[in-house]
Amino acid sequence: MNREIQQFKAEFFKALAHPMRIRILEVLCEGDKNVNELQAILGSEGSAVSQQLAVLRSKNVVSGTKEGTSVIYSLRDPLIKDLLGVARQIFDNHLVDAISLLENMRNE
Repeated sequence: MNREIQQFKAEFFKALAHPMRIRILEVLCEGDKNVNELQAILGSEGSAVSQQLAVLRSKNVVSGTKEGTSVIYSLRDPLIKDLLGVARQIFDNHLVDAISLLENMRNE
C-alpha cells in the first residue's frame, strides 16, 4: 500500500485516539452542535471541549461554520458514523469472546 495513504490513516486514527474526541464525534453523529451544546452534553469545561475540537478540525474530521457569534460543528464526512458503528461491533465481538473464555474457564 502507498506509504502516503498509510501515513494519512495513521494520522486520522491518532485524531480519534482520545475518549473525549470519540464522544464528541458520537454526539455530532446525532446532529450539528456548538461548543456550549457539546459542553453541556459532555459535562465538561469549554476549554477541554475546544481543545479536542481543535485536534479534530486540524485533522479534517470535523468542520466549523460560523453562525453569528457561535461556531456550529459537524462531521466532515458522514462515514464517520459508520466507522464508529463498526468500531462498536468490533468491541462487542471482543467482549463476546472474552465472556465466552471466562465461561469456559469457570466450567473447567
